[in-house]
Amino acid sequence: MLATLAAMDPATIAAFLLAGIVLNLTPGSDVMFAMASGAQGGPRVGMAAAAGVALGSVLHVALAVAGVSAAILAVPGAHEAIRYLGAAYLLWLAVKAWRAPPPRPGQGAAQAGRAVWRGFVTNALNPKVALFIMAFLPQFADPGIGDIGPQMAVLGALFIVTGLVITGAYGAAAGWLGAAVTRASGVMGKVSALIFGALAVRIVAQG
Repeated sequence: MLATLAAMDPATIAAFLLAGIVLNLTPGSDVMFAMASGAQGGPRVGMAAAAGVALGSVLHVALAVAGVSAAILAVPGAHEAIRYLGAAYLLWLAVKAWRAPPPRPGQGAAQAGRAVWRGFVTNALNPKVALFIMAFLPQFADPGIGDIGPQMAVLGALFIVTGLVITGAYGAAAGWLGAAVTRASGVMGKVSALIFGALAVRIVAQG
């Protein structure tokens, strides 16, 4: 991977990093998920959710490099099935968040572990992420320096790292704010449930 990175044009890598950072700074489904998780469970849970999202992106990049994503999404109905499954999962999380009692001391580790898993599943079941990665990464790969597969892997790794940092920052910020609001009113579980539900509706509505 280091050899592939060294062979790539530094200007191309810089342009890719800038584009990736701008995209990650623009709040999307992943950021909103991390923020909702942080608001419900605190900064640690928000960052854990971002880590789970990053693991989902690792899966999408690996499948894209191997050509599996394109093959799966080419199957009639596969895109719709994955999309509705992802929306259903988010609705389930919304119900869980709405009914959940305020977190008690000592629950942090368990909540963080669940947040990692939920972030991974939410991202893995979002076909738009797979489509985005398949469309975005090849634009910055250069067939003139060799196989684009390793280049896509390098670019994907860079995108995942920047996304993890930015999404984790959003999740932590929401956690700090959520902790303050929870101390005052205890409403952040309901707010998180509404965000999860809105994300599910967005996934279905956008097609």
